Amino acid sequence: MTRTTLPEGAAATVEPVRERLLAAARAEARALLADAERDAAATLRDAEGRAGEILAEARARGEADAAAVLAAGRVRRRRAARARELRARRACWEELCRQVEHGVGQLACAELRERLAERARRVLGPDARIERTADGGVVGEAPGRRLDLSLTAIARRSAALNGVEVEELWAP
Repeated sequence: MTRTTLPEGAAATVEPVRERLLAAARAEARALLADAERDAAATLRDAEGRAGEILAEARARGEADAAAVLAAGRVRRRRAARARELRARRACWEELCRQVEHGVGQLACAELRERLAERARRVLGPDARIERTADGGVVGEAPGRRLDLSLTAIARRSAALNGVEVEELWAP
């Protein structure tokens, strides 16, 4: 196996690139969130306008009918609004994960792969079987244990570990 050595100082240049990629991913997630919030606000305004019309018609038919229509309308609107919000959040999350995975994929190099293999051996033991992954990472296996250090898995775990903080980017 031929090892490629990074040019001197290349490892130091990875961090600024990583930071720029993460900053770009965050900015794009914020932009997606802003678009989703504008769409949600417009939809809610439309729904509230329609709700006013329904309420006026219900009052004309009688108080008993109005109460039933109003209650059903509110539940329906809340469910629809919640479904739209959840879809928008999911879209933001998926886009963020895609951006993070793309950014992490840009960091792939022989030195990083070797460091990941060393980490797998420390965790699983020196006899662990280490396999390369297509994205530049490794997967280690030992009897009854498996450690996925593929760059995609690392990116997903990172996003999941920071999920609450990351979700604040698009939470209402």
